[in-house]
Amino acid sequence: MLALSAVLTVGTAAAQDVEVLHWWTAGGEAAALQVLKEDLRQQGVGWKDMPVAGGGGTQAMTVLRARVTAGNPPTAVQLMGFDLQDWAKEGALADLNELAREERWDEVIPPALQRFAKYDGKWIAAPVNFHSSNWLWANKAVLAAAGVAMPSTWDELIAALEKVRRAGKIPLAHGGQPWQEATMFDSVAFATGGAEFYRRALLDLDPEALSSSTMQTVFERMAELRKYVDDNFSGRDWNLATAMVVNGSAAFQIMGDWAKGEFQRAGQVPGRDFLCARFPGTQGAVLFNSDQFAMFAVDAAQLPAQRALAKVIMGPTFQAAFNIVKGSVPARSDVPGDGFDDCGRQGIADVAAASGRGTLLGSMSQGHGVPAAAKNAFYDVITAHFNGEYDAATAVEELVLAIELAQ
Repeated sequence: MLALSAVLTVGTAAAQDVEVLHWWTAGGEAAALQVLKEDLRQQGVGWKDMPVAGGGGTQAMTVLRARVTAGNPPTAVQLMGFDLQDWAKEGALADLNELAREERWDEVIPPALQRFAKYDGKWIAAPVNFHSSNWLWANKAVLAAAGVAMPSTWDELIAALEKVRRAGKIPLAHGGQPWQEATMFDSVAFATGGAEFYRRALLDLDPEALSSSTMQTVFERMAELRKYVDDNFSGRDWNLATAMVVNGSAAFQIMGDWAKGEFQRAGQVPGRDFLCARFPGTQGAVLFNSDQFAMFAVDAAQLPAQRALAKVIMGPTFQAAFNIVKGSVPARSDVPGDGFDDCGRQGIADVAAASGRGTLLGSMSQGHGVPAAAKNAFYDVITAHFNGEYDAATAVEELVLAIELAQ
């Protein structure tokens, strides 16, 4: 025990590398990652980068499984939602409780996020942020030219999309990938049925909610949005869809707040060049996901650097600096909004308010609503419907069946 205690002391002995597996390869994400790398460098901890491209992290998980199976896990891995719990069940993650007690993590991380950062009472990961999927982004000049304002209701959204189309622009930028269509579905489902329906259908997997007329309306609305997407959407990465809004070829994008990093990277300013708002009908709610760094069980020699990494990630200074660049908001509830732009300050206020009213809900599309098998069942049916394989009524039937098989 004395030897282990000595190893865990962070000091000059921690001057070594951390190997970090992640999928932050888009421009805004890579810029945010530099904040973490520089913070560690100043502490004498080097960074061995292990990026695996792919916005949803699917490819990264394949690489991770191979590394763990070979008995050579990275120091830390970017993980989200139920993936954290799955790795914890396998006994692959380190125990961060000692550091968590020293740094008072229980006091500053909202319970909704602790649900994923802890397993069986043990801290297993360092949460970096709150992301949320229910955002609507817009090019201000394109909206002005089409004579539309930022919509606040479903009917206003459809009317705005139609006016933009008549003005000769692409109404809705979208990348045809299952996780992106599920991201749209998150917002449409909440806007259509409200918090209780979202909770019952997308979190609790209640058969009655899944088979309801409200769910059919959700799919009908998804089909309506499909009319306003350009013909070349299939396979497009999310950041390329964001670029369409940035450069003015498209008016809107339904995407999580990571999109803001792409606007920032292009030198754009909220309110002047682009607009952000909660998806119409989801005001007052935050459908969240969180980037967390899971600390894998490593040998004793790597523990000081691993601990240093976790401590930096959870520091208030880093959480502010990182999330200003990333477009998200801090995981810690005690980080002030100083330095954040209008969208960032709105995000911080939204998380605090939603946490208080019980509408801080895990995002199904981002792996924080249901385990992977059920999430993938949603993905399959949502994408098949969006691509015209099913009508709304058939999609409901297929969804009920898919969820039954996934459980």
